[in-house]
Amino acid sequence: MGLLKGKNVLITGASKGIGKSIAIRCAEEGANIGFTYLSSIEKGKALETELQNLGIKAKGYQSDASNSIAAEKLLNDFITDFGSLDGLVNNAGITKDGLLMRMTEENWDAVINTNLKSVFNLTKSAIKPLMKQKYGSIVNITSVVGLKGNAGQANYAASKAGIIGFTKSVALELGSRNIRSNAVAPGFIETEMTEVLDPKVIEGWKEGIPLKKSGNPADVANAVVFLISELSTYITGQVIQVDGGMLT
Repeated sequence: MGLLKGKNVLITGASKGIGKSIAIRCAEEGANIGFTYLSSIEKGKALETELQNLGIKAKGYQSDASNSIAAEKLLNDFITDFGSLDGLVNNAGITKDGLLMRMTEENWDAVINTNLKSVFNLTKSAIKPLMKQKYGSIVNITSVVGLKGNAGQANYAASKAGIIGFTKSVALELGSRNIRSNAVAPGFIETEMTEVLDPKVIEGWKEGIPLKKSGNPADVANAVVFLISELSTYITGQVIQVDGGMLT
C-alpha cells in the first residue's frame, strides 16, 4: 500500500529535474499521474512510459500553464481523463538571471508569467472541482530565494516570494472546504541545471550549508508526497524548506 494509492495527481513542468522526480515518487507511492511539458516532447513521452511501467495510469500533456485558456483546458482534460483531482503540484519554472540594472522587461515578464502566473491559472481552474469534492491538496514549489532574495535574481526571487503569499492566501480561502495549500522551498538541489557549474563553486556553497551537502530532487519529491498524503491532513498554509538548514 503506497501513501498515495489511487490518488490522481497533476504536476506541471515534469519532463526533467525536480518535476520529474516528483512525478516518479508520487507514482511509486501509488498515485496516477498527469503531468505537463512544454517543448520536450521526447522527454515527455519517455516519462509517460516510465511512469506507466510503475503500474499506474499516467498521461503527459503538452501545455503552457502561463496561458489561462491552456491551463483551464488542461484541468478539464485531466478531470475527464482521470475522474478527479486529489493533488495539484505547481512546479513549472524558469530562470532568466541578470543584475536588475540590466534586466530587460521581457526577462522580467517571462519569469513572472511562467513561475507565478501559472500557479494562479492552474489553482484558479482547479478550485471548482476541488470545492465540489470537498477535499484536495495543492503544493506549490517555491524556493529559498523567495525567502531570502538573491543578487542577480530579482525576477526569480519576486516570483517565488509571490508564490508564498499566494499559497498562504489560498489556504485561508479554501481551508473551510477541506482543501489544503502548502509550499515547498528547495535550497541547493543538484539537477541538470547545476551540472554546468564550476565544481569549486558548488563545494563553496556546500560549506555554507549546515548539513554540508547539496540535496537531490528526491528530497524535494519526498516533501511533496508527504503534503499530498493523508499524513499531513492538518497542515495548510505552510512553507517547508528542503535546504539542509541553509536558512536556519
